[in-house]
Amino acid sequence: MKKQDFYFIIFFILLFTPFFLFESVYAVYKNFNQEHGIVTSFVKFAVLATLGESLGLRIREGVYNKNGFGLLPRAFVWGLLGISLKIAFVVFDTGTREFLAFAGMENVTAVMQGGISAPKVLVAFSISTFLNVFYAPLLMTTHKVTDTHIVNNGGTIRGLFTRMPIASILKEIDWSSLWGFVIKKTIPLFWIPMQTITFLLPAEQRILFAALLSVVLGAILAFAGLKKT
Repeated sequence: MKKQDFYFIIFFILLFTPFFLFESVYAVYKNFNQEHGIVTSFVKFAVLATLGESLGLRIREGVYNKNGFGLLPRAFVWGLLGISLKIAFVVFDTGTREFLAFAGMENVTAVMQGGISAPKVLVAFSISTFLNVFYAPLLMTTHKVTDTHIVNNGGTIRGLFTRMPIASILKEIDWSSLWGFVIKKTIPLFWIPMQTITFLLPAEQRILFAALLSVVLGAILAFAGLKKT
C-alpha cells in the first residue's frame, strides 16, 4: 500500500468516525439534513461520489488525481446530480406508492412505515425499478457528457463553464461501454438491488446511502475499464 492509499483511507475514516463516536455530531447532521435536504444532497454527492471517481482513477492509473482530471469540477457536477437524485427519490417514491395504490395494493404508506416485510420489500423494489429504468439512464448519460466536457477543457473550473457542445460529445461517447455495461448491466445487477435496500431505509438516510453506493460503483467501473483494456 502506497502512502497516498494510506492518506485516502485515513481521510475516509475521519470523514465518518465523528458521526459514530459523538451523538451530538450526528444530531446536528440529522437536524440539518431534515431542514436543508437539498444542500446536504449536494454536499454528500460532491464529496462521496467524487471520492468514488478518484478511487476509480487510482485503480486504473495508480493515482487519485492528475492534471486534467478535474477533481473540483467533477465535485461540483456531482453535487448538482445529487440534488437531481434527491428530487427523483421524492418523485419516484411518492409516484410509485400512488401507482401501487391505484393498482389495488392496500395501505402502501403504512407498509413503508412499518417493519421489514414482504410487501415492504415489494414496494421498495418497485420504487427502485421505476427510478432506475426511467431516471438512471438519463443521469448516467448526463454524467458521461459532463465528464467528457471537463476532460476536454483541461479539468478546470473555468473550462466547466464554457459552452458545452452536447451534440458533439454525444457522438464521441463510447456507447458500447455506456449502454453495454453501465446501463444494461449495472442497472439490473447493481443499482436496482442496492437501491431496493435504499428505499427500505428511513428517508433521511437514503441519499447518504446512495452517495456511498457511488463510491462502490466507482471501483466497479474502474475494474471494468481494466478488464476492457
